[in-house]
Amino acid sequence: MNLYLDDDIAKGALAARLRRAGHRVVVPADVNLSGAWDPGHLLHAARHGLVLISKNHDDFKELHLLVQATHGQHPGMAIIRADNDPRRDMKDADIVRAIRNLEQAGVSVLNEFHILNHWR
Repeated sequence: MNLYLDDDIAKGALAARLRRAGHRVVVPADVNLSGAWDPGHLLHAARHGLVLISKNHDDFKELHLLVQATHGQHPGMAIIRADNDPRRDMKDADIVRAIRNLEQAGVSVLNEFHILNHWR
């Protein structure tokens, strides 16, 4: 899968794990978007066919709904929700596994808003 990790999830360790799992991974620093606003991250992901990965549920849900309401398209969004319990919050390995499970299920990501926690 071609992935774009926004600022709140773009850690070197996660990007490395995802690359080892066979994904193409772009982070904001790669494309001079570190610190950009969320619409800028989504715009870059959409223009380059990258599924956006983020922990910022509320802002990206709003952007997803805006794209849908205007009959636009995006390559997909996959969001990690924090459980506010360090024992339950998704770790890097959980995120990689969830993306693999989503792919293996054959579920479409195009124009969809997925919560990765459901795919552990």
